[in-house]
Amino acid sequence: MKSHIVLKLAPELNERIQQNIPYWRDFINDKSVTMVSFFQSFDELFKNHQVSFWVTKEYKPAAQTWSNDEKLANLNRTYRIILQKDYALPVNLVEQVKLLPYVEEAREIEVVESPIPAPQLSTQASFTSKKNADLIYLPYAQLMTKGIPSVKIAVLDTGINLDHRELKDKIVKRADFVNLEGLDTSEFIGDFMDYDDIPEDEVGHGSHVSGIIAAKGIEMDEGVCPGCRLMAVRVLASMKNGDRVVGAGIPDNINSGIKWAVDNDASVINMSLGMKFMGGGLPHEDIIKYALSKNVTIVAASGNDGTSEKYYPGALPGVIAVGAVDAGGEVTSFTSYGANITVVAPGVNVYSSYSQNKYAFASGTSQASPFVAGSIGLMKSYALEQGRELKNDDILYILKNTSDKTDSRLRNIKSGYGLLNMADSFRLLNYILT
Repeated sequence: MKSHIVLKLAPELNERIQQNIPYWRDFINDKSVTMVSFFQSFDELFKNHQVSFWVTKEYKPAAQTWSNDEKLANLNRTYRIILQKDYALPVNLVEQVKLLPYVEEAREIEVVESPIPAPQLSTQASFTSKKNADLIYLPYAQLMTKGIPSVKIAVLDTGINLDHRELKDKIVKRADFVNLEGLDTSEFIGDFMDYDDIPEDEVGHGSHVSGIIAAKGIEMDEGVCPGCRLMAVRVLASMKNGDRVVGAGIPDNINSGIKWAVDNDASVINMSLGMKFMGGGLPHEDIIKYALSKNVTIVAASGNDGTSEKYYPGALPGVIAVGAVDAGGEVTSFTSYGANITVVAPGVNVYSSYSQNKYAFASGTSQASPFVAGSIGLMKSYALEQGRELKNDDILYILKNTSDKTDSRLRNIKSGYGLLNMADSFRLLNYILT
């Protein structure tokens, strides 16, 4: 992949930019339409550096024209500049772009890490997660509903083991947004090239998360929302970092994955991943605003370093950030609390599906997040069965007022509003619906 620069234009200039600019992901595979000029001061800067480029759109409108929601989230005025030759960006070029009139933001795309908890593979069936289900009173909620197929939960992660017996009939839409061609990939493992529709999970993280949400219950307990359907969206490749395997991806490509999920009718998006703020605009800020405006609920892991470090998207307003508790309901020492944690959920020794048709135990806020995402899928399903649609404000109100508090305070910095309680959540939900 050639060097890419993502930038946002001020509205007054954006109105004067040609509108037949191709979407970057389409352009990479089809260069029949090319734009080699942007606006005067930008063109002059790149000419002085003897750098040729193509202009593409960072996002693709959901319809023929940009909707008001897309415009309010600034998606219509965000562009991706692709250099025509494979070489490093000239020194300070991006900083010079930031100084141009009408440029609000500019950054070079880069690969960032998202740590993956180390799993413990299992060779035999285990149903120990019943304790996790009981901890959040899940059996009560599942007496009311086990979810409906029209509620789709998108898992943005390392992909899903597409043929896993627990999951394969649950996956209704799929996409792969990982392509690191042209970058230093010496530490990467497996597939890190080509955008396609085969988001196969090679390391197990996304498969583990997906099983918690919607597994059939063949050789593990049923998922939280087994009647819901999954959208497999691969946004992380895998790389070696010392003796650890971590997820790694390009934040801007993750943004494309979020938009794809929203525009393909996701009800809930689970993001058991997080990245630190690296400068420029906050990671995922605009696209999360867009998702929330479309009433898509975003659930994210708070992080696993046990500090007040902020990880995104969990630290963004409107995102339901999730911390982890152990089997006794105590907040784990590894739960990060820089994000405004909404609730906590089981996240220690969770048994679920894994890559290569295997199963594994794993611990982390990555495991806690899908318990909450699946629970929200249940609530949205039940509301739809009653002829109503739950809004994100309704979901937050229910979680705030029904979670089991960990102390006398309404909200605790490390546990948010408390431990997820699906029995009380459904009692309040029933009250709201009636």
